[in-house]
Amino acid sequence: MMQTMLPLDRLRGALAQSYTIDRELGRGGMATVYLAQDGKHERLVALKVLHPELAASLGPERFLREIKLAARLNHPHILPLHDSGEVEGFLYYVMPYVEGESLRERLDRDHQLSIEEGVHHGRAIASALDYAHRQGIVHRDIKPENIMLYEGEAMVMDFGIAKAVAAGSDTLTQTGMMVGTPAYVSPEQAAGETNLDGKSDQYSLGCVVYEMLSGERAFSGPTAQAVMSKRFTETARPLRSVRGTIPESVERAVSRAMSTDPGARYRTAAQFAQALGSGSLTTPTDTQALPQQTVSSAKSVAVLPFANMSTDAENEYFADGMAEEIINALSKIQSLRVASRTVSFALKGKNEDLAEVGKKLHVSTVLDGSVRKMGNRLRITAQLVNVADGYQLWSERYDREMEDVFAIQDDISQAIVKSLRVILTEGEKKQIEKARAVNVQAYDYYLRGRQYFHQLRRKSLDYARQMFNKAIEIDPDYARAYAGVADCYSLLYTYFDAREFNLRQADIASSKALQLEPDLAEAHVARGLAISLSKRFDEAEQEFEQAMTLDPKLFEAIYWYARARQSQGKYDEAVKLFERAASLRPEEYQTPGFLGQALRSLGRSDEAEASYRRQAKLIEQHLELNPDDPRACILGAAASANLREAEQAAEYAARAIAVDPEDPMLLYNVACTYGVLGRTDDCLGALEQAVSKGWGDRSWLEHDSDLDSIRETPRYKAIVQAM
Repeated sequence: MMQTMLPLDRLRGALAQSYTIDRELGRGGMATVYLAQDGKHERLVALKVLHPELAASLGPERFLREIKLAARLNHPHILPLHDSGEVEGFLYYVMPYVEGESLRERLDRDHQLSIEEGVHHGRAIASALDYAHRQGIVHRDIKPENIMLYEGEAMVMDFGIAKAVAAGSDTLTQTGMMVGTPAYVSPEQAAGETNLDGKSDQYSLGCVVYEMLSGERAFSGPTAQAVMSKRFTETARPLRSVRGTIPESVERAVSRAMSTDPGARYRTAAQFAQALGSGSLTTPTDTQALPQQTVSSAKSVAVLPFANMSTDAENEYFADGMAEEIINALSKIQSLRVASRTVSFALKGKNEDLAEVGKKLHVSTVLDGSVRKMGNRLRITAQLVNVADGYQLWSERYDREMEDVFAIQDDISQAIVKSLRVILTEGEKKQIEKARAVNVQAYDYYLRGRQYFHQLRRKSLDYARQMFNKAIEIDPDYARAYAGVADCYSLLYTYFDAREFNLRQADIASSKALQLEPDLAEAHVARGLAISLSKRFDEAEQEFEQAMTLDPKLFEAIYWYARARQSQGKYDEAVKLFERAASLRPEEYQTPGFLGQALRSLGRSDEAEASYRRQAKLIEQHLELNPDDPRACILGAAASANLREAEQAAEYAARAIAVDPEDPMLLYNVACTYGVLGRTDDCLGALEQAVSKGWGDRSWLEHDSDLDSIRETPRYKAIVQAM
């Protein structure tokens, strides 16, 4: 039917006290969208005004009641509702203005998404739906037009609108409008059922995922009635018959979600998300299928660096260490999503509002705290804040002796678990309640070492090793300190100093760590990394797998296992591992680049480019907070080169080298950048410098696809021969 045009001048006048309308952004079946200025909060918003004939049929009470319920939703993949109301017969609701594009616009432009991106968005949308369903809210109109893509993430919008319209179903015949969109509605919704549950949304999402991956709609026809009838009489073409590279597990998951029988679908949207990610995209190997749970973002937390309130500024290492230890403890819990140290600590010293921090990090709660260390006395304060409303969920102050530091960490971890109503398995209880028979002075040196270790510079690794060794002098049975020593030697060998001495020391220290604490996952990672550098890959595989068995969410285990596989040229396995690592830390900017290399080595160029684009975006975000981080700059150069953005690549490379022109790790990555750009002489020159200054991982160099352009040159062969 024809839609009645909104009288814009009258609309502007009616809303003038609250919103200044700039221009129309678009219109759909139910509403016209305007760009507007929220005068009270001085922000741009998307103002959606229902078409007059629909507004007249609904009435304000019914509409506003449903909108009020939807406004309570708080989830990182749901576009929130700021406001709603009725004025002079106009029914409207207000959302943030997102400078992105809808999934429909993206599909119209690119036809289909990479498998990695399509599955990523499918799981994110499922997470949002699962959260809404648990609040008793069914969307009823999941389609590409109602999904925004913002900074690489999917955001679902318009919760509550279809329900409000459905509530006025007695007038829908008069308005000529249908609730839901024919290409995506479930069979039960198409049949006119009104008592819908979350399985209806699951069916619609299945149709959306089908289209993202295949580039075509599951059902099409000349009329809306023809499209809807097909879902009763036909089944969609199997995804793999449209696009053969789609994993079988993804095809099975989508097919089940799109079953005509609601009882045959997944019980929840969360289970659908888990099934989407259970195959080759996230499972390390066929022989060790690790559990991959879908984590609701309603149970998520960011632990910010604790403020150092001590009179001695050097005690900052202790405050940082407290936060890191809590992050590590919470990260072991399968049903809790914890922002990584990398992103949480990027906000150090920014003094931002905790609600804004939570939104930036896509978490529902934020832990903030402070530490005052005076000799052997500690004063530690901590508060857990709910991002949605800014209220404290929990707070506490501890005035204790240094010997109580471990009990304090456990108390804080347990308080977070209790506040978020997280149910722990017996194994997880043991992990976070584990008694630590560690000398507190040794622990103090261990925290100093961790602070240096995270800087990943040659001198900082030397300092870290010294601190870990001091901890061992005080407490000779300190397994974590031995693992720290081993990691220092391994990274020194990998990036800065390829002497056999460093390999031997890594071997000795990692072996000692395992001897002291055989069930310490971090010790197995240290051992796996050390012996993989000695080309003992079969032994390393056993260590990495054991680490992942002990702690399935330990990022370092999966990441370094993937690096080892890539060093061997086993790109299929490397891809699976890097994808799993990325699912654990989606904000980590190094993993997508290594994933892109492995994908490119397998000839999967479209997926590789998507991975490089994700890396470039993550690096851009990281450098906004850490503009002088040389490793981010140099990896940004490599990502830009792989995206054929030569000018940006050169700028990033110059920024990195300006920090330390003698750093072999930076020089090696400069060589990779030039290799991708086809600057052969520059590539070889940088590579020769890197090797001469200590870079010496020959296996990696031999399988690094960034250097393919120089592989057959005599100078390259001479470099490899001399290593």
